[in-house]
Amino acid sequence: MIDITFAQLQAWLVAFLWPFTRFSAFFMAAPLLGHSAVPRRVKIGLAALLSILVGPTLALPDAPVWSWAGLGIMVEQTLVGAAMGLALRVMFTAVQAAGEMIGLQMGLAFATFVTPDGSNTMVLSRLFYMITLLMFLAVNGHLVVIDTLAGSFHLLPIGYTGLERSGFELLVRYGGTIFSSGLLLALPLVAALLIINLSLGILNRSAPQLTVFSVGFPTSLTLGLFLLMVLMTDFGRFLQGLFGRGLVFLQQLVETLAPL
Repeated sequence: MIDITFAQLQAWLVAFLWPFTRFSAFFMAAPLLGHSAVPRRVKIGLAALLSILVGPTLALPDAPVWSWAGLGIMVEQTLVGAAMGLALRVMFTAVQAAGEMIGLQMGLAFATFVTPDGSNTMVLSRLFYMITLLMFLAVNGHLVVIDTLAGSFHLLPIGYTGLERSGFELLVRYGGTIFSSGLLLALPLVAALLIINLSLGILNRSAPQLTVFSVGFPTSLTLGLFLLMVLMTDFGRFLQGLFGRGLVFLQQLVETLAPL
């Protein structure tokens, strides 16, 4: 007969619960598994599997789960996981912002559809997001992220240290990448289409009998599709730089959150 004491149950629960909290918070905020189309059982199962693998290798504090100290540790792990997930989401949001800018100039603002999460998204923005997601999986970026997440337990041990506020400030500042990188990607098409719109405005003033609405939309859409084909030839290099900066920032965020 196998005898299991309360102390052993407490140790097993602590070794599983606190890593599980960080993993589950990350998967809820990350762009891939955090999508509402992914079943919750998949998110919970993957977080539980990683917790079982990582938990026995960690040095855990001697604090009861059902205590104020245990509650504080759980909140701390939730903040760390959510911060890392949001940092990863910024990369994909930058590409979506570029798709919104380009689609608005091309006249695709009308071509929106309802996504599974219930929000309206431009078709071009959705296309950019799917290409970016597939490229991220193709270069094994998800494996690098999981490795960084597992290594964060050594830089940010559970319960032994607090969190530096400068790390959250760094995350907020990194949010500017959405506008800077998104505008950098969309700038060639936006500038060209803006010149076309200005030319059509001048043409309308010089020839009022020419209806701009009947000529402008087909012209903007046709030229926009052609420029989009040219842009896609350099899209991979842009994503390579975006992924590199994002993964480096993810590691930097973990190091910044760790107290000195």
